[in-house]
Amino acid sequence: MAHRLGVDVGGTFTDLLLVNDETAELFRVKTPSTPADPSEGVLVGVRRICEESGVRPGDLAYVMHGTTVATNAMLEAKGARVGLVTTQGFGQILHLARSQTPGPLAGWIIMVKPDPPAALEDTREARERMSAQGEPVEPVDREQVAEIVRDLVDSGVETLTVSLINSYANPAHEREIRDVIHELYPDFPVTISSDVLPEFREYERTLTACMNSYVRPRVERYVRSLEGSLRDFGVEGELNLLRSDAGLMSVDVASEHPIYGILSGPAGGVAGALYIARRAGFEDVLTFDMGGTSTDVALCQNGQPTIERQTEIPYGLGLPGEVIPVKVPSVNVRSVGAGGGSIAHVPEVTGALRVGPQSAGADPGPASYGKGGTDPTVTDANVVVGHLPPQLLGGEMQLDVEAAKAAVQTIGDALGLELYRAAEGILDIVNENMAGALRLVSVQRGYDPRDFALVAFGGAGPMHANAVARIMGSFPVIVPPAPGLLCATGDIVADFRDEFARTFIRTTDSVSGDDVRSILDELGNEARSWMRREGIAEGDQRLAFNVDMRYYRQGYEIPVEIDPALLAGNGTAMLAERFNQLHEQFYGFRMDESACEIVNLRAIGYGKVPEPHLPEGELDASEASAAVVDEHEVYFQGEWLPTRIYDRAKLRPGHRIEGPAIVTEFDSTTVVLSGHAAEVDRYLNLIINPTEE
Repeated sequence: MAHRLGVDVGGTFTDLLLVNDETAELFRVKTPSTPADPSEGVLVGVRRICEESGVRPGDLAYVMHGTTVATNAMLEAKGARVGLVTTQGFGQILHLARSQTPGPLAGWIIMVKPDPPAALEDTREARERMSAQGEPVEPVDREQVAEIVRDLVDSGVETLTVSLINSYANPAHEREIRDVIHELYPDFPVTISSDVLPEFREYERTLTACMNSYVRPRVERYVRSLEGSLRDFGVEGELNLLRSDAGLMSVDVASEHPIYGILSGPAGGVAGALYIARRAGFEDVLTFDMGGTSTDVALCQNGQPTIERQTEIPYGLGLPGEVIPVKVPSVNVRSVGAGGGSIAHVPEVTGALRVGPQSAGADPGPASYGKGGTDPTVTDANVVVGHLPPQLLGGEMQLDVEAAKAAVQTIGDALGLELYRAAEGILDIVNENMAGALRLVSVQRGYDPRDFALVAFGGAGPMHANAVARIMGSFPVIVPPAPGLLCATGDIVADFRDEFARTFIRTTDSVSGDDVRSILDELGNEARSWMRREGIAEGDQRLAFNVDMRYYRQGYEIPVEIDPALLAGNGTAMLAERFNQLHEQFYGFRMDESACEIVNLRAIGYGKVPEPHLPEGELDASEASAAVVDEHEVYFQGEWLPTRIYDRAKLRPGHRIEGPAIVTEFDSTTVVLSGHAAEVDRYLNLIINPTEE
């Protein structure tokens, strides 16, 4: 009997979700993460979930894994020493970077410019030259390349990057230099930029390739070690890892191109939320993942996540703002320092209440955890007003209510408020902070949040989602079963995904639709070849296409989705109109008199994996009262209201819960406010809507 296992490694816990593909039976496990070696925590979790479920390791047909190993290597500045080989005359490419500063006038004064991943002393220039049209101008001097490669390896570099100035137009010289390196050092890790990012803009391409080299040895060791340990344990199924764009990649791809998984963790949550929403009948959603330290939000439209082509990743433990712009496809996730452990404080300068971004973390954690923490946190405020019951994890964890009150009282004293008003103030501030993050992915991008449902997950998301949705007007709120494990669910339901791009800079009035379509067809064939190599059946293959466009001589592009069949004849005029519409949506204006310019063409291949049979049931006409486990007064908006406490495990499809109410489960707590009601749909989701005008 086949099973699939989703594994998501977080900073505090490693979450595992096991699904029986035939019976839809679910098994859940949370184990402490082991930052020193994340694979240890994963293996502990796999052993435990197999023991508790009675499933043999050999019955695990698929293991899907979201990991933060690459992210942590960047955050901790503990990557490899990278050697860079570039075109003669371009040795300082990473140091010249982009002439863009954060802010006007004196922005350069406050700009934090991190050290590039390849130091200048570890950079060498190769004698070769390719034209911007992809024509050889000067051949590769193989003897000179061999000499500089020996010099770099002898100096102690751990991995090499080859990034030549015009390799996006023709990668032949990069591949030739790679061959020279492998002739000298067959097993030495080498990244060529045309494999990672075959697009123009040499700085971004070189930086992304170097970051791939920077994290590659650490990720490769982790992935190969985990794969071997799972095999030793008896797991015979495939191990796949989640990409930053919410697709899956094989172990081989993850080992060679780990930069594609730099935001693997947040992408898993978005993939899981989108899958749950589509099952419930909602294709336009805002995802809302609130954990202990931060909240991640994203917008999904027409059943697809919003993908961005460049993202900024924190790099090193230096000054705030020290980030690296990495140009890989990733889900457009925005984070805010607002979580259950976010600390409330009143600065002496302003005398105004602030919440976050500082966090109490997991150790010592909120005061209510009883581990020695004394700072007032969002979790403590929820405990004080009664939104969070004093027992967590099915009774495994007991919260200290009195310690929470003592911590929150310090805020009350600073503001001259009584205890419960102070706690409610903390919750109001953190809810506004999270609503601000949602506005970044919706309002700021030209979307009306009232047109989107809100999918709440993470350990703290369902507790705040109703209040945040009331601010945004985003209803219904969808709370899936086991919301604290939704990232692991996302690992299970994600499809294989990869992109194939080509730079093609032309104005739309200088090229025909047939010319564009011809290149898209070539890229589509590359995508099909990749899917065949991955063993994806033809019936499970899907292709999508988009074109990066801008106004003539603009500096940045907008991706425009396109069906190549519509490009026949004069299809580029239609392409220009689509771009104009998007530009007007995002920026509030269009420039009809300016020529539209094509920059990159792209084919995206999707390989569908078998869908898991998650639990569902028929509607039950009985009352939800059978699921009530307690009733007492809880503080809402300045008053104490009688509130029913429900055990989610006892709720059935069709049950309706009138607010105010609190629904408890193993890994999360859902708060339903007054004037709202939650209904259980056939997929066991809680669907929260307003009941009053």
